[in-house]
Amino acid sequence: AWTSFVVFSISQSTMLVVVAIYYMSFTGVPGTATYYATIMTIYTWVAKVAWFALGYPYDFVVAPVWIPSATLLDLTYWATRRNKHAAIIIGGTLVGLSLPIFNMINLLLVRDPLEMAFKSPRPTLPPYMTPIEPQVGKFYNSPVALGSGEGAVLSVPIAALGAKLNTWTYRWMAA
Repeated sequence: AWTSFVVFSISQSTMLVVVAIYYMSFTGVPGTATYYATIMTIYTWVAKVAWFALGYPYDFVVAPVWIPSATLLDLTYWATRRNKHAAIIIGGTLVGLSLPIFNMINLLLVRDPLEMAFKSPRPTLPPYMTPIEPQVGKFYNSPVALGSGEGAVLSVPIAALGAKLNTWTYRWMAA
């Protein structure tokens, strides 16, 4: 489950930062990232309720904790007087560092998501679907540290991509 947590951390932090920076630099309003994270959280709750209505356990969909990390991004943008480059470097790093920590706290409160995912469709799995336990401990012994480290490194260039998408949007609108 550690490997999947690291992959989850990287994917969630990069997904949050690319769109949050895009919208924030597009509007120029601090608070836009938190607004976007709130919308994503509500969408996840809707998906959670839909799966629950289909008979899956409540823990089958885990809502990631995006809002606190997005708020850090907004605060960075506001504190640096709406400096886009500071938001990319400092805000991107803060999102990458904080999101795995908030999500680990969240995941400690629910049953193992991988166990839920493999158990829920049917009680017995065919051999080709039997999960192989990933090798852990090769790189570092803490999934939060590994997720935070990789998230912090990868969120910065992805944040820059989000800011660049904003300039492309302006060019597309002007054409």
